Amino acid sequence: MPAPLPEILAARIGDLIRNGGAAAGARLVERRLAEQLRVSRSPVRRALRILAQEGVVGGAPGGGFVVLAPDAAASLLPPAEPDDEGPYLQIAADRLDGLLPERVSETALMRRYGLTRARLGAILRRIAAEGWIERLPGHGWAFLPVLTSLQAYADSYRFRLVIEPAAILEPGFVLDRAAIAACRAAQQRLVDGDIRRVSNATLFDLNSRFHETVIACSRNTFFIDSLRRVDRLRRLIEYRRTLDRDRAVVRCREHVALADLLLAGRRAEAAAFMREHLASVGPEKVAEPRSGAAAS
Repeated sequence: MPAPLPEILAARIGDLIRNGGAAAGARLVERRLAEQLRVSRSPVRRALRILAQEGVVGGAPGGGFVVLAPDAAASLLPPAEPDDEGPYLQIAADRLDGLLPERVSETALMRRYGLTRARLGAILRRIAAEGWIERLPGHGWAFLPVLTSLQAYADSYRFRLVIEPAAILEPGFVLDRAAIAACRAAQQRLVDGDIRRVSNATLFDLNSRFHETVIACSRNTFFIDSLRRVDRLRRLIEYRRTLDRDRAVVRCREHVALADLLLAGRRAEAAAFMREHLASVGPEKVAEPRSGAAAS
């Protein structure tokens, strides 16, 4: 039987703690986790209680939770299913190629991909959490819009080139030092060798999380929501418009440098650096894809 949602979310939050480099004492914001995982706050709250029982997190003064033992989060990951990444990526490719209808049944998907109901359920929950499918009332699932054309993909980078540097210069910008430091640590681990080991999907999540964390400091909900929507729409096409790992690690180094500028309080330089970063990576990603990994 598929695991209950709170247990799945507990494993995913544990993954965020570990991959994001959260240190002991880092505060976990329930609302932010719910937005990031695209679920309501109620199952997130139950997931945090599971993590508390395992000693990964603990109660914070005044309510909420803080990280207690980041290393213990690894023990909460569900058993690896080595064959699940293949069907997941095939569903993504078939959706991008228009080979799947907008509405699908679990029976049809099980038959098409040779999956058990339990394995398909786990994959569909992952896709739903990523925001490109949703369960229909009653039975069946409906795919949500994604970017499919190269022109739309290029336009998404042009849009980001406008909003992301501007967000850093917003009057209401308040640096979340802990969150930026955690993202910097995750990017540094990629530079130090993890980039050769993580999957394309994981790398996309880490890189998009970096950019979303930076823009969240602007406290401008229009900027924040716009980037989240763009990231949700471009996820599938990112699996094809790829950089090889040698180029991808250069982009991760740029993320580290950008984080350093922000942590040093050099916002104007950070905004200029962000503009240069996006202006160069956009055309690079729109060019003929090579086998590799998603970046930025």
